Amino acid sequence: MRAGEETMTLLAHVTELRSRIWRMLAFVLLSLCGGLYLSPKVLRYLKSVPPAKDMTWNVFSPWDGIRMYMTIALAFALTVSLPFILYQLWGFVRKGLHPEERAAALRYVPYSAICFLLGLSFGYFVVYPMSFAFTTNITKSLELVETYGVAQYFGFMFNIILPLAIAFELPVVVMFLTKIGILTPKALHQMRRYAYLVLVIVASLISPPELLSHLMVFIPLVLLYEISVLLSRAVYGRRKRNAAALAEASGT
Repeated sequence: MRAGEETMTLLAHVTELRSRIWRMLAFVLLSLCGGLYLSPKVLRYLKSVPPAKDMTWNVFSPWDGIRMYMTIALAFALTVSLPFILYQLWGFVRKGLHPEERAAALRYVPYSAICFLLGLSFGYFVVYPMSFAFTTNITKSLELVETYGVAQYFGFMFNIILPLAIAFELPVVVMFLTKIGILTPKALHQMRRYAYLVLVIVASLISPPELLSHLMVFIPLVLLYEISVLLSRAVYGRRKRNAAALAEASGT
């Protein structure tokens, strides 16, 4: 009987997971329709502002135009769908969380979306123009002809802004893990030197190979980490106070 109950519980979880996956896919497809409508407008806007202004985008394959059209539409759909996807994931795992963990996870859903958008903005408006200007200057110094393929242009751009958008999720992730007791400020302090080493590697990978550019990327990443430490301390302190108050109330 117990085995049968476990089987029924597993089937219920699988059914719920499948249902939520279908909801997420439906929302992404609906957002994709909006992305397909906006994709030409987005491409024209990106073409009209620096660094792409007065630049000729070439295609080296019959599929390049369609690929970029769909890539922009899909990027728009995933960005718009991110809060809904996170909410569905929260809805699936919430039954296995304590009430406090449940509330914390739901509260951090909009924060994670906001941090992702901030990371995209920082990558596109700050790091990407700097990286593009550096590579363009190198090209001109070598007296090479600048001929840009649209697929290569957007590939270069996405390789810079997407890692930064993910890195900007660090404060939210640290706060949530501290809230549920997986991370502590002491652990973050102990791993600081290793975290800095990882941040140096990330900054060197997504910025031009010169010291000033490395610093312009490394410093914001370090600030994100230190902000995460401060937020972790605040959340950890509040968690300890709540636990003490609960213990005192139970003792009373």
